[in-house]
Amino acid sequence: MNKEDCITILCEKKKELEKNGVSRFPARSDFTNEEIVAIKAFLGPWPRALEAAGIKDADPTREEEKKQKRIELKRKKTELKKTIK
Repeated sequence: MNKEDCITILCEKKKELEKNGVSRFPARSDFTNEEIVAIKAFLGPWPRALEAAGIKDADPTREEEKKQKRIELKRKKTELKKTIK
């Protein structure tokens, strides 16, 4: 299995759910353990995998939040280094 295969099975499951009148994103419980492992290995955590497959819209604020977290962590490390010296 590769990245494209993972995206394909996610999209196919979404179409199958819609065909059956179910309006939700594919859940991990809709797949075998082997498929889940492959999807997460190639596409990352479940929400990111759904985004990579085009099933779920990406959260536009997530990148900014991650950036702010990195900045805050760096500031804390710098302050810790100052107190150790």
